[in-house]
Amino acid sequence: MSKCEQCIVREFSSLKALTKDELLQLSDCKTSHTIKKGEVIFEEGENVNGIYCVKDGICKLTKLSPNGKDHIVKLVTKGELLGQRSMISDEPVNLSAIALEDMEVCFIPKSEVMGYFDKNNQFSMNVMKTICGDLKEADDLMVNLAQKTVKERLAETLIYLHDTFGKNEDNSLKIQLSRDELASMIGTATESCIRLLSDFNKLGIIELSGKKIVLKEINKLKKLAE
Repeated sequence: MSKCEQCIVREFSSLKALTKDELLQLSDCKTSHTIKKGEVIFEEGENVNGIYCVKDGICKLTKLSPNGKDHIVKLVTKGELLGQRSMISDEPVNLSAIALEDMEVCFIPKSEVMGYFDKNNQFSMNVMKTICGDLKEADDLMVNLAQKTVKERLAETLIYLHDTFGKNEDNSLKIQLSRDELASMIGTATESCIRLLSDFNKLGIIELSGKKIVLKEINKLKKLAE
């Protein structure tokens, strides 16, 4: 693993506000970890006592519902930080983080990070802005679940996966989610998600090949998402 001051992904998170000396100090206390696909980074209710910086890979943040099913709240990719909110609130994490592909992450202890809040105002502001952004996303998600149909939410999610994570050489979505995971993201039963994907496929809007999904008519998807 590279030193923090040489790591490009820090430019995508609150850590970009830290000085060179602070980054050197960070390098000395961080620990680097390789997380395999399907492994848990932390579980809901756990005391993490620090933050994780995602150097490479993608994970899902999930919340356990009363009926025992996991609901995907957000997908997190390289450059983002995990655990900021619970670190500041001094509470156990409210979500679980599970790797969707092999990941490289760095763990930074809470004792180290909290010191920067007193010394570096820009770092504090960046963390606050990130948490405010997460709250806005949560508000938007709540409104979507309440007001949009399942078909609209599926179309919107497929566009989000395309725009955020890109596509492979064969034009399929780069991030491959199981039908269960996709259903979890749009807040519906797996059977309903499978049926809607089949409908989109028959209409020629998407093309299905196993887990792979190719978006054939993005403009039509955007109209369905409105």
